[in-house]
Amino acid sequence: MAQQATPVRRARLGRALGPEPTSVGGVVLLLPGGEETSARRPSPMMATASVRALGRRLTRAGHAEGLITHVVHYRFRGWNGSEAHLARDASWATDEVVRRYGDVPVCLAGVDMGGRAALRAGGHTAVNSVLALAPWLPEEDVAARPEPVKQLAGRRVLIVHGTNDHRTDPELSFRLAARAKKANRDVCRFEVHSDGHALHQYRSEVLALAENFVMGALFGRTLSRPLEDALAAPPPLGLRMPLASGFGKALRH
Repeated sequence: MAQQATPVRRARLGRALGPEPTSVGGVVLLLPGGEETSARRPSPMMATASVRALGRRLTRAGHAEGLITHVVHYRFRGWNGSEAHLARDASWATDEVVRRYGDVPVCLAGVDMGGRAALRAGGHTAVNSVLALAPWLPEEDVAARPEPVKQLAGRRVLIVHGTNDHRTDPELSFRLAARAKKANRDVCRFEVHSDGHALHQYRSEVLALAENFVMGALFGRTLSRPLEDALAAPPPLGLRMPLASGFGKALRH
């Protein structure tokens, strides 16, 4: 009896969050977290849960401009060293967006290991902005190449990290942001004081900041004063910007 070939795993885009606009004006690709090393297939439910609140918020905020939001479903749970599976899947997803929707601006928005994937895949020509929440980044090793940042030139980049994050080191995201800022002035980083990895304590402020950033990057909406100041400030000021309690309330009035 002939042995069956193992099916090739493929990344895919989840169904659009919320009602699809009649005309697509911009796309957010949501990149869930993952593991450092794993050949297992991710759980779609678990993956979606980590980015669903952000996706719903952005979908509502950008509906009038034709924003569409998809979760990227990876082939593997793990980054897996030089394979960088999650970043490759993010690049594939961006290609798929171009195939489906044409020449529209794309924001890569990732959490945890998905934040690393967003930063790494941010050089795709369709990407105009990158949002990385509590990104997982590798420990710096003199024997290994540092995480690349040149691909971020010409993109608007926001990194958000809790100062009490015990899963992903906020100091590593600061160092990456400092290197990226040398190649690209449109990089900023906000610190959420006393918050942990999931950014639960100041969830509403983090979501308001993310919305303000993404709507500004994709559709040219006015940025809040803290975001403008963070982007304009030289290092380290614009890379250690505190996220104020209650951020976002004034934006709704």
